[in-house]
Amino acid sequence: MLIHRTIRRVFGPYGRQGVRDIVFLASAVPPALLPGFVLLVWPSGFALFLLPPVTLVLVPLLTRIQRSRFRSLLGLDIPVVPPIRPRLRAFTAETTWRQFLYHVLVNVGVALYALGVVFVATAGLVGVTLPAWYFALPNDLLPSAPAPGKQPDVLVVAVTHHGVTWIAVLGAIALVAVPWLALFGRAMDTRAAAGLLGPNRTRELVRRVEDLAESRAEVVDAADAERRRIERDLHDGAQQRMVSLAMNLGLARRMLRNLPAEEQAAKAMTVIAEAHDEAQAAIAELRDLVRGLHPVVLEDRGLDAALSGIAARAPLPVKLDVRMQRRAAPAVEAVAYFVVSEALANVAKHARASRAEVLVDQRRELLHITVTDDGVGGADPGKGTGLVGLRQRAASVDGTLRITSPLGGPTTLLVELPCVL
Repeated sequence: MLIHRTIRRVFGPYGRQGVRDIVFLASAVPPALLPGFVLLVWPSGFALFLLPPVTLVLVPLLTRIQRSRFRSLLGLDIPVVPPIRPRLRAFTAETTWRQFLYHVLVNVGVALYALGVVFVATAGLVGVTLPAWYFALPNDLLPSAPAPGKQPDVLVVAVTHHGVTWIAVLGAIALVAVPWLALFGRAMDTRAAAGLLGPNRTRELVRRVEDLAESRAEVVDAADAERRRIERDLHDGAQQRMVSLAMNLGLARRMLRNLPAEEQAAKAMTVIAEAHDEAQAAIAELRDLVRGLHPVVLEDRGLDAALSGIAARAPLPVKLDVRMQRRAAPAVEAVAYFVVSEALANVAKHARASRAEVLVDQRRELLHITVTDDGVGGADPGKGTGLVGLRQRAASVDGTLRITSPLGGPTTLLVELPCVL
């Protein structure tokens, strides 16, 4: 295994990775043209007139282009910075100037570096192929010998002293170095983009700590509310069934003891049948309660099978599509299960929808859940406890929830959960 990793590390740049790195570096040139122009005119007073439109309009546009470049060529998602409102505040925002610094300095520098790598690759290719075509040139294109007493030029010296071979060797060395140069450029560009194009890491960590503290309090409240719900369900449901069952069995015992023999069988059978019905109802309620705590099918067969059961039991038609390459963490699967269950329950109660769709898509380290219905819309995340409870469930595993619900519909619920805690 160690030898295999070493071989991959040494020869990796000479395969698809090297081609991808070279293409990635070359793709830095077009977005650098406009920032390069800004750098050229910076010493002049004309740059002062360019600064506001470049900062407010072109910086966000170039940032979107760079995010698309990193995502499509490297599969790297740079976190999106929330838009600043009002727009003029962006001119003084620290995030804007970090992005400006990347586009004007880093991207232009990477573009120049990419042109240098292309030059090295071209020179290496010319050097390697020199023995194949140099001596095939017509004599009038070959360098002539110097006049007596005159210093010969470099090319004449190289050819005279069999320098073609050495040029080919140097060209081969250049071609061998190109993938490593591209790898270095890609690594530097990636590190700079992660630090300058995304959110401020210090502020992001502070916000994350605040969110975790808030979500911890919400989890405690949610756990207390869940405990009270279980207590209420047991008291109002299964406990009442068991009391009725005990009363019916006691009545049957008294009947068998006090009634005449000819009446005992019929009366007792009626009461026992009622007790049997109560016992079955109590078992069903307990089963539903246990399923609400943690469904067994989720642990045994995974999220796909568990959600199929929810879709089958829903009071309206549900189209389910689950795309998972591997199982997520048990706590994440449980949250996903209850989010879908509660979302479909809300659709059935409030949306007046005729159908719903559920898409569960695992992309890299995130589980994306989309619940859509064709109902009346108008769902307000700030009102009612249903959507608040869903958001709290998602936040308990550091997930996020967004909802789009215009009046008239459709309503779309988007939940993102980490696959690994």
